[in-house]
Amino acid sequence: MKHAFLIMTAAALLVTACTPEYGDTPPVALMAEESFDYDSVFVRDGRPESDFEQYELRHSREILAFTGVQPGMTVLDMEAGDGIYTELFSLVVGGEGKVYLQNPPEFEVFLGDAVERRMDGRLRNVTHIQTSFDDFEPIGDQEVDLVTWFLGPHELWYTPEGSEPGALGDPEVCFSEISRVLAQGGHFVVIDHRAPEGAPPTTGGDTHRLAQDVLMEMMEDVGLKLVEESDLLSNPDDDGTVNVFDPSIRRQTDRYVLKFEKL
Repeated sequence: MKHAFLIMTAAALLVTACTPEYGDTPPVALMAEESFDYDSVFVRDGRPESDFEQYELRHSREILAFTGVQPGMTVLDMEAGDGIYTELFSLVVGGEGKVYLQNPPEFEVFLGDAVERRMDGRLRNVTHIQTSFDDFEPIGDQEVDLVTWFLGPHELWYTPEGSEPGALGDPEVCFSEISRVLAQGGHFVVIDHRAPEGAPPTTGGDTHRLAQDVLMEMMEDVGLKLVEESDLLSNPDDDGTVNVFDPSIRRQTDRYVLKFEKL
C-alpha cells in the first residue's frame, strides 16, 4: 500500500534523523524551581546534534513551555517515537519526577532499538511502556500530572499494514483512559495536523489529519476542558486536505496546539 509505505518511510527517516550515537554524559537531575528555566534543558550535553536540529524545526522550546511541565511532575508522553520529547520532560521533572514513554507495539517495526539507545544508562526516571492508545494499565488512576500527544490523535483511525482495524486503540476508550490516569487539575496537551472543520474522523486514516471539532467533542465527553491554545504551528496557507507526507506540505502543515484541563 502506497499510504503505508509513506508513513513507514517517514517514520524511519525521523528515527534515523533523531537517534544517532549518544555521548556518555547522562542528563543532570535539575532542582525544582518556582519558575523553571526551560532554556536550561537545551544545552549540549552529549545528545546528538540532530536532536538540536529537530528542536528548532519543532519549536520545542516554546512547546515545552506551553505544556507547563515542572520539576517533580509525572508525565505520560504518548506516541513518543524515539523519545526526543521524553528526554526533555525527563530533564525538567528531574530525580523527583517520572516520565512514561509510550508507543504501540506496532511501532517497533520502524523504531527498532531507537528508544533503548536513547534511554540506555541515561534516562533513569523514564519507564518505557508498549501499549495501545486505549490501555495504560501500568499507570495508576490519577497518577499523571501531564499527558502529551504530539501529532498523534489522528492515528486512532489509521490501520498499520498487516494489522486489524482498531489495532492502535478504540477512540472512545482511549480518551477515557487518558482521563483516568490524569490527576484532577492535570493537563492534556495535544498537537495534530488540522483537517477541515466538519471532516469525519476517518480522515485520520487517509490524510493523517484530524478536525479540531472532532477532538473537542471527545474531550468534552471525558470531562476535559480547553484552557489554552497556541497558533505557534499554524499555517493559514494549508487548506487541510493534502496528505501530511506530501512533499508540498510536509513539515509545513497547519497544526493546532491545545491544552485541556481535567475538571
